[in-house]
Amino acid sequence: GRIVIATDADFDGFHIRNLLLTFFLSFFEELVTGGRVYILETPLFRVRTKNESRYCYSEKERDAVVKELGNQSEVTRFKGLGEISPKEFGQFIGPDIRLVPVSVNTLKAVPQVLEFYMGKNTPERRDYIMKNLVADI
Repeated sequence: GRIVIATDADFDGFHIRNLLLTFFLSFFEELVTGGRVYILETPLFRVRTKNESRYCYSEKERDAVVKELGNQSEVTRFKGLGEISPKEFGQFIGPDIRLVPVSVNTLKAVPQVLEFYMGKNTPERRDYIMKNLVADI
């Protein structure tokens, strides 16, 4: 089986994702190293017309869809998973699900990574996350 981590696609969501990954690395390392932990990429936007709805995972993707569907399309920015109805959630966890496998390139780095993300260096950690955050796939 798989463990799928689903968080909001914003800075707070990425921080929660890091905390969950730290938990799994600390207590269930074999699940991570065994390739059983995945990240669910959740959409930032829904672009819809009267006939069609599309989910976009980046501003670049949103802009391309708006250009394709026309300026009459309605754009909704999701502030979090709680705003997405169960029916909508089912649409992006179906056949086109975007799962990113979690991998650990070297176990030697795990203690340092855990200390960085769980240590008392909150300002440094926040700065690092903000500077290195990558949301586009």
